[in-house]
Amino acid sequence: MFTGIITDLGRVKAIAFGPTTRLEIATAYDIATVAMGASVACNGCCLSVVEKGSGWLAFECSRETLDKTNIGDWKVGTPVNLERALKLGDELGGHLVSGHVDGVGRILSITPDGGSLRIVVEAPMAMARSIAPKGSIVLDGISLTVNEVEANKFGINIIPITQTATNLGQAKAGDRVNLEIDLIARYVARLLAPAI
Repeated sequence: MFTGIITDLGRVKAIAFGPTTRLEIATAYDIATVAMGASVACNGCCLSVVEKGSGWLAFECSRETLDKTNIGDWKVGTPVNLERALKLGDELGGHLVSGHVDGVGRILSITPDGGSLRIVVEAPMAMARSIAPKGSIVLDGISLTVNEVEANKFGINIIPITQTATNLGQAKAGDRVNLEIDLIARYVARLLAPAI
């Protein structure tokens, strides 16, 4: 479990696509405190540490992970939002996040809004009924509040600290972003779906 509060902005150090894709991500984390097999949210996708070195962590991704996330878009130098797993007793500054990406959205526009940035995102149509105004959503691992919803498009505002501490400060229209709906919304949608 995670909170959607980004604790490091890493960068892809190396990536090797294949039957199992290997990622190396440069990080400022104290590597000695990161256990092998530990869960780390990388742009909101929960991945397990398979190797580590001075200033970097390595992960492996299956074809399923590449198909369901924006990791296939990454290249060396891509900024990656990182969050270590939540421990019991930690402050829950965002909201409960599983690290299981529900779909990939696309940024439609980014416009200044006072000191903030207003970002409009198009979500997959299947996710639309689970996104609500003033509800929570995870965008590339970041816990955010939805401002408004119109069909499968929604708006959010990014304050200056989020612009500098996450990859959204470097985002542009057309970028694909990992989306995770609120955990409660996920189960409500399932309960309200027609019986199988």
